[in-house]
Amino acid sequence: MSKRNTQQRRHHIVSLVNEQREISVDELARQFATSEVTIRKDLAALEASGLLLRRYGGAVAMPQEVIGDDPAHRLSPYKRAIGLAAAALIRDHQRIIIDSGRTTGALVPELGSKRGLVVMTNSLNGAEALRALEPEPTILMTGGTWDPHSESFQGQVAEQVLRSYDFDQLFIGADGIDVARGTTTFNELVGLSRVMAETAREVNVMVESDKIGRRIPNLELPWQQITRVITDERLNEAARQQIESQGVQVICAPNTNQ
Repeated sequence: MSKRNTQQRRHHIVSLVNEQREISVDELARQFATSEVTIRKDLAALEASGLLLRRYGGAVAMPQEVIGDDPAHRLSPYKRAIGLAAAALIRDHQRIIIDSGRTTGALVPELGSKRGLVVMTNSLNGAEALRALEPEPTILMTGGTWDPHSESFQGQVAEQVLRSYDFDQLFIGADGIDVARGTTTFNELVGLSRVMAETAREVNVMVESDKIGRRIPNLELPWQQITRVITDERLNEAARQQIESQGVQVICAPNTNQ
């Protein structure tokens, strides 16, 4: 099925759920003359976008209090813009790593037009969102020890799994960027991030511009390991020049929602 038809079906599913407040997978499969597997992928993608909630055997409409009172539930337009810009760097049949995080997560819905991707992730939410894509990429998971702080798998097992592969590109976030040193983080578990960078030919840091200039004690990736920074159009020119002076490409994604 074409991407356009998939988008149309998902739009109609949201309308039906909002109208009926609750609907089952088998009812949706009958209405759209498609498989329950396809409908479950649709519901996973729509839940990831904050448009409905999945329940056993179906879906329910988003509660109004969630829609109205939790702006963090949805991605900011800057994260969406960064996700679009990152997706434009990916070619069919590439092998990529997508690290855990909300900004890197904005990349996943933009991968629906790519063919033959192999995607490694250490995020359960990321893997679930990847499963919702059509066509579904080959999904690899690091395994390892679950870290509740970063909501991702970390540790030596994850590092060993990563070292068994090589990748074309890594897409990774950051808690902050020190323009003199590189990416910084509150999390002391930086080993996996460094192994991710070692196993990828290109390292792309996806970060909103308000995190650039934040000096956090733990250095995660030095500039020598980073290929480019993908950020939003709010980045000031001085910071951009400082990063580029480190030999790092800077992409400032325009906000198309303005």
